[in-house]
Amino acid sequence: MKVDTGGRKAGGRPTREQAAAINARILDGARAVFCRKGVANSGLEEIAAELGVSKHTLYRRYPNKAALLEAVVGRDVGRFREALLSAAAGEGGAGALGALRRAAFRYVEIGSSRDYAAFYLSVSAEAAVSPVLRERLASWSLDALEPLVGFVAAAQETGELRPGDPASVCGILIDLLEGVNNRIRLGDDGLGDDGTAGGPSLLRLFEERWAVFTTAFGNS
Repeated sequence: MKVDTGGRKAGGRPTREQAAAINARILDGARAVFCRKGVANSGLEEIAAELGVSKHTLYRRYPNKAALLEAVVGRDVGRFREALLSAAAGEGGAGALGALRRAAFRYVEIGSSRDYAAFYLSVSAEAAVSPVLRERLASWSLDALEPLVGFVAAAQETGELRPGDPASVCGILIDLLEGVNNRIRLGDDGLGDDGTAGGPSLLRLFEERWAVFTTAFGNS
């Protein structure tokens, strides 16, 4: 019989690196199961079986599905924020508005991918009938979008965007960007075989909505 040692040598504790690798594997596996079956139809026992780890290994880290989902989404939010910040700091149009545009385009690159859509549409579907999850989803969204709100505020401070509540202005921008994501999900010829969006269609859809946003809120 193969004894699950959780990635450590028999009789010993895993190193910090081994523990981190185990946890990353658990979160990757949980995310895959949530994507495939939906959050409501997934259980910790099934996730443990798919990963080939004992239930003890899983329960020791995450006592219930809500805690596991929190960890999966928390990691996603951290990566999402870093992606927006990195895009804003990249090369492209100068000024605060240029940084906002780069971050906004990165938003649609991530949001229009099949993997991202499958997971978060599943979470959103369950949130529609779960007040607790709906509240958590709203909190996760606020955290994820904080960089974009900051970029809007920065563009307002430099006079590139009209004054207004940055969160409200960002909310309208997100509504426009989600239009891109929805069009791609519905097959507007921008989705590649690998499930990621790219190419002329994604850029075209983004540019159309960015033009609407800057016409409405631009200060030039």
